[in-house]
Amino acid sequence: MTPVGAAGFVVEADGGSRGNPGPAGFGAVVKDSGGRVLAESAESIGTATNNVAEYRGLIAGLRALVALGVEGGPVEVRMDSKLVVEQMAGRWKVKHEGLRPLALEAAALARKFRVTWTWIPRERNTHADRLANEAMDAAARGETWRSSVISSETETPEPAEPVAVVEPQAGPSDVAAGRGGNGWMPRPSRAATSLLLLRHGQTSLSVDKRFSGTGDPALTGTGLAQAEAAALRLSRPPYEVGAIVSSPLARARRTAEAVAVRTGLPVLVDDDLRETDFGAWEGHTFAEIQQRWPRELAAWLADPEVAPPGGESFATTGRRVALARDRIVKAHEGATVVVVSHVTPIKLLVRFALEAPPTSLYRMHLDLACLSVIDYYADGPAVVRSLNDTAHLA
Repeated sequence: MTPVGAAGFVVEADGGSRGNPGPAGFGAVVKDSGGRVLAESAESIGTATNNVAEYRGLIAGLRALVALGVEGGPVEVRMDSKLVVEQMAGRWKVKHEGLRPLALEAAALARKFRVTWTWIPRERNTHADRLANEAMDAAARGETWRSSVISSETETPEPAEPVAVVEPQAGPSDVAAGRGGNGWMPRPSRAATSLLLLRHGQTSLSVDKRFSGTGDPALTGTGLAQAEAAALRLSRPPYEVGAIVSSPLARARRTAEAVAVRTGLPVLVDDDLRETDFGAWEGHTFAEIQQRWPRELAAWLADPEVAPPGGESFATTGRRVALARDRIVKAHEGATVVVVSHVTPIKLLVRFALEAPPTSLYRMHLDLACLSVIDYYADGPAVVRSLNDTAHLA
């Protein structure tokens, strides 16, 4: 058994390809501070390269760790892939486009812990290597790999409850009253804090689909009407709004003020709810940016840590938006709060609630003045109740 260092947990991962590319598989094992095996994962992944299989092994190991419910703790990740270890540690760039999505997913999972990245020689990674080969051998026989870990041999934590986090069938009354359960999640013992995420109404920049960050365009006539429609909806049953919190930017504050007039509540401002600063790209269309800054745009789309020229990265935006979320939930525990913000902050809050990878930001669409709802439980996970609801604009 490999001795465990100072880290609270150890993830050992490996991947291989018989042909490179060829039939491939991965293996991963999670151990506690005493070296006891807590979880194993392995899978045949069809035809792939060694590097893809190595990344898939890492992702599987980190997912297994998340399922144990030990987020925030120290973790040592051990792999015999120099490429993966150096890229994850930030010392090497991810140059292969085929690896970039896997690297982003692995990095998003790793940020849930305090990770130390360690390269080890192959002969010290025999457990994960064996699992990868077992999975490939099983696939060759037409079988499915199954873990050989026996619960009586280890102190196995209680299994995490599966959570169905998106429930598009839930109606407004369920959202406001907290009814309808939470999919596979057992009902938490405490009431949720519901954030009703309202995107601001139309501006002159949104009409032409131009990048609109920390600039301050006013709402158009259509935007004012959209804000009023949203306010009217939120002022009626089943909604029982207890607070309104807004981005400091004019288009968001004007939208929030419409809700305030209807509900009689003051508008609280949180500066961290502002839109991403798009720097030199402010006011430009995507096509214009692609023509003038092609390399910078490609880098920005590939890596959430990359900022537009003179602007702010999505990763930086995410960190401040998370702080705003935590402040709001703490200050208004158990209440329903209208949060008026922008495309990027709202997408980030949804992404965080779903524990989705950074690339999910490009897989969501939010209309002007749309409503999305997330419930936050003090003794359970966040649950996304709805996304891009525009029923009030019909």
